[in-house]
Amino acid sequence: MKKLLFTAASAAVLLTSCGSADHDISSQDMADSPALTDRETQEEHIVTPVQGTPPLTVKIGYGQGVEVDDKNRPIGALDFNEKYGRWNATAINTDSKKILLTFDQGYENGLTGQILDTLKEKKVKAVFFVVQDYAERNPELVQRMIDEGHTIGNHSVSHPSMPSLSPTQCADEVNGLNDYMEQNFGVRPTLFRPPMGEFSELSLAMTDRCGCKSMLWSFAYADWDVDNQPDPAEAKQKLVGAAHEGAIYLLHSVSQTNADILGDFIDEVRAEGFEFE
Repeated sequence: MKKLLFTAASAAVLLTSCGSADHDISSQDMADSPALTDRETQEEHIVTPVQGTPPLTVKIGYGQGVEVDDKNRPIGALDFNEKYGRWNATAINTDSKKILLTFDQGYENGLTGQILDTLKEKKVKAVFFVVQDYAERNPELVQRMIDEGHTIGNHSVSHPSMPSLSPTQCADEVNGLNDYMEQNFGVRPTLFRPPMGEFSELSLAMTDRCGCKSMLWSFAYADWDVDNQPDPAEAKQKLVGAAHEGAIYLLHSVSQTNADILGDFIDEVRAEGFEFE
């Protein structure tokens, strides 16, 4: 197969797009782009395009799937790590046996305080992925998360589909929320969750370039519809049954079911021998 020369000028697209100027990136540029192991330099790279590999701008919608390995770990999450780890992205913590709870904070409907109470009682720390509107409208809850030792994650400024954006727009969504959090709360998130679980290799690369690790999940379920909440007993059984080493749970704080079963879920998972991050 004919080798193509990936020049410093092409590499500079990814290297400088966290700045203010917009950039035009052709689909051929993306198709020919390698995984830059040293993205701090603008050296020439020789790459061999893989036949059938889609351009790095193609939108991908993530889901962990239902297939698991002999450790109850979702195959989809493991595959994600293998395919996209080069862009500093993860869906399961393969280096840890502990479980991590994460909550997406799109809007507030009065349940986050209850969730924080339970986490404090059970001595569990979580990651709360916030959008800027949430932080602006609920500064007291965000400050409580910080004060009680939880991690604030970046869920973007305006909750767009990241692969639909230009490199500069991607950078603006990541850096904009980080700048806001730093200026108003004194913390700068280092974890980013792409809205709706939609990404492209370009958006992952831009997130990495802007100083954030992309964190997806190895367990999520239909908990976000406030008018169609899952049965608490069935939901708890599902959450406990999905436990696995290195699990990253995605839960939504707008779920009454989640708020009600959280304490019992933590207790039962601990009874199964798991610990929480």
